[in-house]
Amino acid sequence: MARRKPIDRLFLILTIVLILVGLFIFSSASLGLLAREGIAFSAVLLNQLFGLFIGTIVLCIAMYIPPAFLQKYAYHLFGAAALLTLLVYIPGISATHGGANRWIDLGAVTLQPAEALKIGFVFAFAAWIAYVKQHIREWKLGILPLCGLLFVCLLLLVFQPDLGTFLVIAATGMGMFIAGGGKWSHVLAITGTAASALLVLGLTFDYVHRRLVTFLDPAADALGAGYQIQQSLIAIGSGQWFGRGFGQSVQKFNFLPEPVGDSIFAVFAEEWGFVGACILIALFIAFALRGFRIAGSARTIFSAMTVTGIVLLIVIQSFVNIAAMLGIFPLTGMPLLFVSQGGTALMIAMGAVGVVLSISRNERTT
Repeated sequence: MARRKPIDRLFLILTIVLILVGLFIFSSASLGLLAREGIAFSAVLLNQLFGLFIGTIVLCIAMYIPPAFLQKYAYHLFGAAALLTLLVYIPGISATHGGANRWIDLGAVTLQPAEALKIGFVFAFAAWIAYVKQHIREWKLGILPLCGLLFVCLLLLVFQPDLGTFLVIAATGMGMFIAGGGKWSHVLAITGTAASALLVLGLTFDYVHRRLVTFLDPAADALGAGYQIQQSLIAIGSGQWFGRGFGQSVQKFNFLPEPVGDSIFAVFAEEWGFVGACILIALFIAFALRGFRIAGSARTIFSAMTVTGIVLLIVIQSFVNIAAMLGIFPLTGMPLLFVSQGGTALMIAMGAVGVVLSISRNERTT
């Protein structure tokens, strides 16, 4: 039987620090909504605290789910997440925001099922890697099944549209494939295919084309498609080395779209400057390094791949958000995990952390 050890306290502490820093950033950014939309600061903050409360419960539950259970039902969990994602296409159930149809309306709350699809993908692919083991280096048992899983995710997400989530899933899958022993030549081949597919999507879907054009030349339509990135760069630049100070952001009041959403990093960088932004990035890097250490000491392949996938999901998504605000990646609408508004993303991320903690407690060899 596997030896049970205490949970990895450092990983838990890093998560708590990220959540507290995120709440600190969020409380300042939400003042922008109060000023320009009249939304009560207390209502916005209480909504975030409610998501954090539910997320804490989910984390505590996940922390006691045996990894063997997750492995046994990995494909069922992916299937359930896929069916849940399909609900966004049913009229009367789905909710639309900013031209995207990504949410399920439950009346008092809305859910974004794509967040569940991401973690479901990690479970399913981790289970497959554990099943094929060293045969993952074979084309038919390695990269081809990965492409199959990614194709299912693409079909579920492309018409929402939510290609940002798909790109995060694809990057996570590639990272897991490499960590599981897959061939780099297969990765390069599929990356080239994906780049070609992205070009086709850019020619087929107008919103993809607009974002690619805006990324390449954000100044071409500074008051239209390029407005958000222009205002984000102004906010980040005006923060200089040490920032304006807590609550002193100017851009969040009348200029930055979604100051508590995907623009929240720009608000933080304006108030805490280059130094503050580096500290936040360093926290995510420390989170990743500790997570990879847990993966490296896991007793089973499934546990190692699950932790690797979860850490990659969280860090890649967060860095995609930061990179988009810096203008070095196209805008995707992805939230900055543990920081941005988004109850579903926060709950799923905290549940995923609970899974990592469960693995660290149940299956570490050292």
